[in-house]
Amino acid sequence: MIDWSGVFPATTTQFRDDESIDLESTQRVIDGLIKDGVHGIIALGTVGENVSLSPAEKRQVITAAKEVVDGRVPLLSGTAEYTSKLAAEYARDVEKIGIDGLMLLPAMVYPAQPREVVEHYRFVAGKTDLPIMIYNNPVSYKIDIKVDTMAELAKIDNLVAIKESTEDTRRLIDLQNAFGDRFTLFCGVDDIALESLALGAKGWVSGLTNAFPAESVAIYSLAKQGRYEEALEIYRWFMPLLDLDTIPTLVQCIKLVEQIMGRGSEMVRAPRLKLEGEERAYVEAVTKRAIETRPTLPSDLKAVA
Repeated sequence: MIDWSGVFPATTTQFRDDESIDLESTQRVIDGLIKDGVHGIIALGTVGENVSLSPAEKRQVITAAKEVVDGRVPLLSGTAEYTSKLAAEYARDVEKIGIDGLMLLPAMVYPAQPREVVEHYRFVAGKTDLPIMIYNNPVSYKIDIKVDTMAELAKIDNLVAIKESTEDTRRLIDLQNAFGDRFTLFCGVDDIALESLALGAKGWVSGLTNAFPAESVAIYSLAKQGRYEEALEIYRWFMPLLDLDTIPTLVQCIKLVEQIMGRGSEMVRAPRLKLEGEERAYVEAVTKRAIETRPTLPSDLKAVA
C-alpha cells in the first residue's frame, strides 16, 4: 500500500481570458502550494475542471504538473471520463508520463448501478500499475459507493485509498470498521476536515487550500499532534471559506478566492462563468474578513507528513 497522507490540494487549472490553458500559470500555482508545505498535489480534479478539457489538454496539464512537481511530493491525476475504455486509456497515458497515482471517479453522466461501478474500477485498475484513490462524491456525481460495494473494490489490489465526500463523517467509521487499514482514507469535503482527521482520516483533499495553504497544513499538523484546541481555533476562522467547497459553484468560488489572495486567476471555462452579483459580493466579503482576522500560526508548529 502507498502511504499517502497529509493535505493534497485539488489544484486549479489556469486559463487565459480566451479560455485557453495557461500552462505556465498552472505550474506557478502548483509550485507555490508545494513551497507552502502541502503534502501532495491532485491535478485535474473537480476544481481542476477536468471534464471541461479535451483529451489532449488533459495530458498537457499533467505533463506540465509532472515537470513542476519534480518528485517533491506525490502527484495524482483526477480521472473522470465518460466510459471505462476512455478512463483506462487515460490511466495508461499518464502512467507513461510518470505520475504517482490516480484519483478515479465512476464513469461520468451515467448513474451506474453498484455492479457497474465495480466493473468500471476493475477494468481501469487492470489496465495500469498505478495506485488508485477511489473518489466517492454522491452529492456532485450522483453515485454513492457504499460500504458493501467497497467490499468488492477491496479485492482489487491497486485500489489503495478512498476520497470520501459524502459529507457524512459516519461513513469514515463504517469504512474503518469494515476494512481496518485496507484503504487509506481521505476527507474530500473541506468543511468536515478536522472532524474527519479526528476520526482517523489520514489525509485531506482540499479546495480552499489553493488560497490558504499554510492554514490548511497547520490544521492537519496540529490535529496529527493531538493539539485539537489550536487546530479548532484556525478551523473556526476558516469555516466560512471552507463552506464554499460544498456548493454548486465551488470552482468559481475557489478560483475567485485564489485570485483575491494573489495566487491564481478566477477565469473558468464555459459553461462555467465568473461569479457576479450577490454571490460574488458574498465571496469577496468572506475573503476580506478572513484576511483581516487571519490567525497567527503557532511558532512551534512542526510539519507532519
